[in-house]
Amino acid sequence: MLFQGDSITHGGRGPTEDPNHVLGHSYPFLIAADAAARYPAMRWRFVNRGVSGDSVADLAARWPADAVDLRPDVLSILVGINDVNQIMNGASDDVDGHRFRTTYEALLERTRAELPDVLLVLGEPFYLPTSPVLADRAKWADLVTGHAAIARELASEYGAVFVPYQRAMNVAVSRAPAEYWIWDGIHPTYAGQRVLADAWLEAFAGRA
Repeated sequence: MLFQGDSITHGGRGPTEDPNHVLGHSYPFLIAADAAARYPAMRWRFVNRGVSGDSVADLAARWPADAVDLRPDVLSILVGINDVNQIMNGASDDVDGHRFRTTYEALLERTRAELPDVLLVLGEPFYLPTSPVLADRAKWADLVTGHAAIARELASEYGAVFVPYQRAMNVAVSRAPAEYWIWDGIHPTYAGQRVLADAWLEAFAGRA
């Protein structure tokens, strides 16, 4: 099971084979801990190749070595928040997400061609209004919503499991304030990472 994405997936993983650090301390670690403990006979191997700061174009640039060559049976992708961040900081004008979509679609095409039997899991980009600049929060939410819709559409087109992270976070906010789950609008707290892991496991169980 291979997890791909940006800093949310990366989770501080280190260059070590120590099983307590190699997966980082984000949702892949929690998913691996849960699945491996419940089903040790399955002998699953979990790999995290998330890289902090990555956009979908960055994923595409490292895809052969960090995805295809690993020959995963399950490939989970969560990407999009840095594509939005680039719009917010003026480094990108892809406001409608057209380049995000075409780049993501090309990535999935390559994956299907080279790994025809892989089970794809596409995570939904998500946002809660905890980013530091209050005046930017509405724009952040709007842009993330657009990128999330693209991820949902691509999951449908490519027969992938779709993980509705935004819905999971919205439900979480009914139990505690947004800052309890995401501390800066982007990065989940440990409690937020548990929400992501539970959402992933629920979506995967419905398909596996």
